Amino acid sequence: MSKHPLEKWGGMVGNKGSRWVTVLLWIVVVAILSMTLPQINSIENYGGSDLPKEVMSEQANALIEEQFPSDSGIPLLIVWYKEAGLGHKDLQSIQELYKQLGEQPLHEQTSLPPIVALPTEALLGTVSNNGSSIVTPIFFDEKANTDTIKEGLQKIEEMTEETFGVNPYDTKLEESGLHARFSGPAGISVDATNLFMQADIKLLIATVILILVLLIVIYRSPLLAVTPLIVVGIAYGAISPLLGWFAENGWIDKDAQAVSIMTVLLFGAGTDYCLFLISRYREKLLVVENKFEALRLAMKESGGAIMMSALTVFIGLATLGLADYGAFQRFAVPFSFAIFVMGIAALTVLPAILSILGRIAFFPFVPRTERMERLRAEVKNKPYKEPKLKHLVMAKVGDYVTKKPWLVIIVTGIVLGGLAITSTQIKYNYDLLSSFPEDMPSQEGFTLIAENFSPGELAPVQIIVDTKGEAVHLTDQIAALPYIDVVSEPTFGEKDSNIQLYEADLNENPYSTEAMDLIPDLKTDIEKMLEEAGIEQANKSYWIGGETAAQVDTKTVQERDESIIQPVMVVIIAILLLLYLRSVPATIYLVGTVLISFFAALGLGWLVLTTFFGAESIASALPLYSFVFLIALGEDYNIFMISEVWQNRKTQSIKEAVKNGVAQTGSVITSAGLILAGTFAVLTTLPIQLLVQFGIITAIGVLIDTFIVRPLLVPAITTVLGRWAFWPGNLFKKED
Repeated sequence: MSKHPLEKWGGMVGNKGSRWVTVLLWIVVVAILSMTLPQINSIENYGGSDLPKEVMSEQANALIEEQFPSDSGIPLLIVWYKEAGLGHKDLQSIQELYKQLGEQPLHEQTSLPPIVALPTEALLGTVSNNGSSIVTPIFFDEKANTDTIKEGLQKIEEMTEETFGVNPYDTKLEESGLHARFSGPAGISVDATNLFMQADIKLLIATVILILVLLIVIYRSPLLAVTPLIVVGIAYGAISPLLGWFAENGWIDKDAQAVSIMTVLLFGAGTDYCLFLISRYREKLLVVENKFEALRLAMKESGGAIMMSALTVFIGLATLGLADYGAFQRFAVPFSFAIFVMGIAALTVLPAILSILGRIAFFPFVPRTERMERLRAEVKNKPYKEPKLKHLVMAKVGDYVTKKPWLVIIVTGIVLGGLAITSTQIKYNYDLLSSFPEDMPSQEGFTLIAENFSPGELAPVQIIVDTKGEAVHLTDQIAALPYIDVVSEPTFGEKDSNIQLYEADLNENPYSTEAMDLIPDLKTDIEKMLEEAGIEQANKSYWIGGETAAQVDTKTVQERDESIIQPVMVVIIAILLLLYLRSVPATIYLVGTVLISFFAALGLGWLVLTTFFGAESIASALPLYSFVFLIALGEDYNIFMISEVWQNRKTQSIKEAVKNGVAQTGSVITSAGLILAGTFAVLTTLPIQLLVQFGIITAIGVLIDTFIVRPLLVPAITTVLGRWAFWPGNLFKKED
């Protein structure tokens, strides 16, 4: 009788001769990659737009660059604040600083506003109405990288301290005296880079420590706890330089948030895959004396589930590549590639390491066969003790579920359904800056501008019209709109004088959802103005740009991406399940249960975030991020458990197969779920709200899958369906 392919594979990578070769080959490959290729975190973070070029706000930006070119570059906004009011001496010191910047320009500095040439009284006119704040810009070259800008900011701090006698950037705003904060695109980019650099190191350390502690607590074996971390570390050693190489060659754009989440995914999912094989290996060591034979059998019985799980996650996360929104696209390759490499590592280097360690991996609780235990007891001259029953708790759960499946379905359905309905109450925000800590300098500067100037001054709406030769002047008409505070006189295009640019301040915070709701009204009103002016095809003769319009386009593009990626992902995973299980009903309810689990996680996550974290809204990108993770990872546990049920069904009745399937996979899936949820929960320690919210929702979703869907709902549905759960595949010969 020929051996199963996975059994042959286990023997090939884990036999006496090849096990060391397998491990050394991985180490050599990682060493070569690390020495010859850049690490992904050494690559400059992507700083372009997330929106496709065809949306209106991007078209407006392109028109502004073409018709209203500026040599200004990337703006750094210095926000000066003094609660008691800025005086002449403060303004003169600011002018002195700008004089020095004019005489000793910073590296990549392109231009300065004429602050030095203005009389102090004239400069006083640009101070906020309450007299407490003024904003002065400095412009850097568009090609300047974050490191260059960061050096420039450090130089400005030194020059400011020399001029003012104090460092106003390193102060607490509630204190008296003069304060200054770097903000605007340049300040935000530097702060964000610093934030993610600190976050990556903190995240990696916290994740490793958490997994190590959980593994030691659960399995009480130091060697076993370290083994998955070694495997994941080797995989990461290959993934990081390869992704860095991809980014260096322009094949992908590096996204700091994607790299942070990828680290969590890699350690969480990678440890899970390792545990799937380790737990099965331990079971085989209890009945097979030869450790190599035990490993081959463990690979045969768990390798398929590991491959299927990794393939499901790989393809599921790769569907993000279908997105139009840039951030979604940038997540696709790091996520799916990391899982791809991790899957290979789990099926190669892990069995090789387990083969090297053998039973000692589980020390001090070494698994031995009954004969080995009896011989050991004789050698030590001690009585042989019968082993304790395994899986006692999960056996009771499996027994209860198979006895009262309808009760389980009804109760879990009500709980999950209620939480899913709660998800419809979620409020979303589209402002990336709101994800950053309130005490981040650029965020503080942004807040000062918002509090001391007209709300719309934060980010004016840019209105571009093509007059097509008609005598059009819309300043008064735009100013008369009830939601407009101030509007500028038109600026005429350099290449086409028929193109006019108006900048209008909304009377709402331009980053708020209230302001976003005004953009459709503005489009309608502008179109009406152009029609009244006699311009043909008025609907194609204007463009609305600026931050608020970009957020509206972001919402539209993200909704479009969700409407495509979510169903495509569900269909792909359903096809994979159908091919693997050869069962239509099982495919339907396995997909259905993770879908309701996802919406329940969103609902419960919203309750947790609003109740304990004071959140008023969550990042708009979270539903799709959470969806692809929870659907793919949720199916992981379903696949591992249902594979056991399918295997049992060959020799057992349906109820026995389900009950024993729950019992046999219970401990490993519970352990894996706790570890995966824990790694995602580590994201809550970071100062970035988007990652905190993502970590909470995803961790909750994993726990729901681990403790409700996998041990209760799925087995209950399988029990109720009976033989039809296997239709139309082989229903097997065992009678129920």
